[in-house]
Amino acid sequence: MRHAMLELPFDNSYARLPTRFFARLNPTPVAAPRLIKLNVQLARQLGLNPDLLSSPEGVNMFAGNSVPQGAEPLAMAYAGHQFGVWVPQLGDGRAILLGEILDQHGVRFDIQLKGAGPTPFSRRGDGRAWLGPVLREYIVSEAMAALGVPTTRALAVISSGEVIRREGLMPGAVLTRVARSHIRIGTFQFFVARQDMDALRQLADYVIARYYPKAASAQAPYLALLDAVVDRQAELVARWQLIGFIHGVMNTDNMSIAGESIDYGPCAFMDTYHPETVFSSIDQMGRYAYQNQPHIAQWNLTCLAQSLLPLINEDEQVAINRLQAIIDSYSNRFEHAYLGGMRKKLGLSKERDGDLALAQDLLERMAENKADFTLTFRGLGKLPVKAITDHTKANRPVRDLFDNPSAFDTWAVAWRQRLALEASDDHERQAAMNTVNPAFIPRNHRVEEAIRAAVEEENFEPFEKLVTVLANPYNDQPIYSIYATPPRPEEIVQKTFCGT
Repeated sequence: MRHAMLELPFDNSYARLPTRFFARLNPTPVAAPRLIKLNVQLARQLGLNPDLLSSPEGVNMFAGNSVPQGAEPLAMAYAGHQFGVWVPQLGDGRAILLGEILDQHGVRFDIQLKGAGPTPFSRRGDGRAWLGPVLREYIVSEAMAALGVPTTRALAVISSGEVIRREGLMPGAVLTRVARSHIRIGTFQFFVARQDMDALRQLADYVIARYYPKAASAQAPYLALLDAVVDRQAELVARWQLIGFIHGVMNTDNMSIAGESIDYGPCAFMDTYHPETVFSSIDQMGRYAYQNQPHIAQWNLTCLAQSLLPLINEDEQVAINRLQAIIDSYSNRFEHAYLGGMRKKLGLSKERDGDLALAQDLLERMAENKADFTLTFRGLGKLPVKAITDHTKANRPVRDLFDNPSAFDTWAVAWRQRLALEASDDHERQAAMNTVNPAFIPRNHRVEEAIRAAVEEENFEPFEKLVTVLANPYNDQPIYSIYATPPRPEEIVQKTFCGT
């Protein structure tokens, strides 16, 4: 059966690269596509017509049942280190890039179908996705965007009308993902492993032209490329740490060259704060625990630097020294971004010695006393700064989150002394703190609740409501206050799953 085709304003630069960069193929059609969710706001941002996208023709495009005019579908090739183990060929095993479009500001975005069927990179997989992980990625990626974190976005969710075999039989789905880039550190590794220096140079030149054009005019463009990527990754991971986000699978094939959060598999936000928190069911050794994320980002960037080595200098030692200097600068860049963000979370606008120690002291007390990460920082914005006689009453919005409330009271004395050195009044400080300390995050039990209702009952109301709440994470939204509360003991989610 032929389907009417949409025509989208595609301009597919990646498809113009040599064919060894990808495999050309169309998505595999699904049995009975049905639109579950269209991201109307994102569609408009991209200059696309939501009514057209939600039409039968749009649904068929999102499902992979028809290829829109101007699209050049392909599965991208890449390699990567997975949990530190080298895998020479990975690639898009269940995702197909339809093409690229320019948004209303002239910014180029990839449009990709995730769960679009098998590709040459599927490694015996079925190339499909089931509804649970698709809804999780929609919820979390859109929450991250609302939180101000660079991220891929979700444009649509389609129910495929098919059953997918995983741990059991699951309803199938397709996610339409929007990204500045689907090029990964592992894309560079792919060509280095094959000693294809021509392709490596073409890839680097493409990345510079598309994402880092200032590097093109630098004295050493490929060093400037690494420098720019290091900067974005340091900023990105600092933002993760500041909101208690745990990616779960920071393999080199899951790290975007554009500095966006990508590949939301077993990701999660912390409730109770602890630096060793791990959610991923496949991370048995805690490699990607919350506290390890900054170090792992540097490890991944080192892999990128090693991939760029042949492009830097014919003298390998000279090349190593130049690249190493950039990699070594990562720690300072991360610490600068993290401390700058932490100052804002604490209501501090000026830089003073001891600020990092003040923040670390709070985090240690939170860990020892099982305090909720998000509620603790949000609560700080409700506390008065001036000296008072009854600290217990004034500190109540936060101290009650601690197993031993006096542990917070002691820290709050030092915090107020530091705040006294600031020029802002309580109202200004609290308003500023509320712009960086969210009231709402995608709490794991709420995400699981939404997935369970959708999968078991075909009830998408919890999903819709959660998406609505998370679209305004820095507003109090009293009618949705229940979504700000931590899970009860029986609701705690200990493990999250990749869903592939």
